[in-house]
Amino acid sequence: MCAYNEFYCAPSFRTAIAKLSDRIEVEWIEAKSPGTADSRELVVSWPGTLTAARVKPASGAPVLAVSMYAQWLRTHSLAANNFIFADSSVHHVISDLSVFVTKADGHRVLAAGDLNILRGYGERGDAYWAARYQTVFDRMEAIGLPCIGPEDPNGRQADPWPDELPRDSRNVPTFHSNRQKPATATRQLDYVFASRGLADSLTVRALNWPEEWGPSDHRRIEIELK
Repeated sequence: MCAYNEFYCAPSFRTAIAKLSDRIEVEWIEAKSPGTADSRELVVSWPGTLTAARVKPASGAPVLAVSMYAQWLRTHSLAANNFIFADSSVHHVISDLSVFVTKADGHRVLAAGDLNILRGYGERGDAYWAARYQTVFDRMEAIGLPCIGPEDPNGRQADPWPDELPRDSRNVPTFHSNRQKPATATRQLDYVFASRGLADSLTVRALNWPEEWGPSDHRRIEIELK
C-alpha cells in the first residue's frame, strides 16, 4: 500500500479525459496532492478522483471539462453500522473543483462522473440518506453548477420501478449490480453538472437501453455541446 503523500501511486479507480479528435485542442491541468501545490494550482484530495482539462473546439469558446469519481469509504469501527458510503467523497471532489468557480455564472465548466450516490427518494426511502445525498446537488447548484441530467426522456427509466424513488422522478438507471442485468437496472449513480450559461447548449443522454449497455456495470452518458 502506498503512503498518502505518494500521490501518483495507482488507485483502484481513476478519472481521465481523452482526446479523440483533431478538431479540438486539449490542455490537461496538472493535479497535485495536498501540501505540495502552490497558490492557484489544482489540488486533488484523493488520488484519481478528479481530472480537469481546458478543451478548445475549432470554433467557439473553450470549456473546462472535469471528470469526477467518488470513491467508496467504510464507516469507522466506532460507528453504529458497518457499511460503505460515498457522499463525503463527493464533497471532497466539490471542494477540489471549486477552485475553478467563484461566482454563480459567467464561467464555462462541464463536470461529470460516477458519484455513487442517489438523487431523490420515495416514501419508502431512507430520509436520513436522502437528506445527505441532497446536500451534494444543493452544493453544486450553489457554486454555479446545477445538475442537468441525464434524465427522462433522455434515457430509459427503470422497469420495474424501484421502491426508493418517487413516481415523478426523472432518474434514468446508469448502473446495475451483480444481481441485475442492464434490462433490470434501477439506480442512477452517474450525473452531469454544468454552468448555467452552458445548459441550453447541452444535450445529455444515458445510453442505457439493454442493447446499448456493453460489458461495464455502468452505462455510458453522451454529452453533446452544440
